[in-house]
Amino acid sequence: MIKKYTFLLVLILIITISCDNTQKNDKLAEREAELQKKEKLFAEKESEYQALLKMRDSIFMKKDSVKIVLWPNEISGAWSGKVICTESNCSDYAVGDQRVDKWEFDSDSLQLSTKIINNNNLVRTYLGKVENNEVKLSYKSDSTAKKNVEMNILLNEISPEVIKGSRTINVDNCTAKFSVELTRIKAKTL
Repeated sequence: MIKKYTFLLVLILIITISCDNTQKNDKLAEREAELQKKEKLFAEKESEYQALLKMRDSIFMKKDSVKIVLWPNEISGAWSGKVICTESNCSDYAVGDQRVDKWEFDSDSLQLSTKIINNNNLVRTYLGKVENNEVKLSYKSDSTAKKNVEMNILLNEISPEVIKGSRTINVDNCTAKFSVELTRIKAKTL
């Protein structure tokens, strides 16, 4: 009888140890899976870091060869702009419409730009370039805009005090043309 109980006790002990090992194996497999995920994430971060280091190094190598772009002195600065509609098949623009804004020819270290300001509010920023003694400004709405708008300005009569040219606006399926005349804003002296 004691042998029966001993046998049963040993059998229960073996089953308990066996179940305990299965749980430990499951936990160990779970930890290994988490560790593999973390190692993969770390490898991705390491790859991104190496790519950023390469990009930084390439920027530093090109740093000395970057040409800073500036507007010519006769264009740079603030101007008072008068724009008059001369042609239009758009409902938003009528021939004879006028607008007076402040134009600021500015640049950052990479590109030329012109800001149009009305009542101290930024209306639009054009990207610019100077080619063959002409100023070309352009603006295009992004793909999320309600209307597809493209604006191009050509300033081809340039003097130190007055700049003249034209602006063309294409909105969806219509076009409006304008004359542009800019007068230099004199700096106030104290």
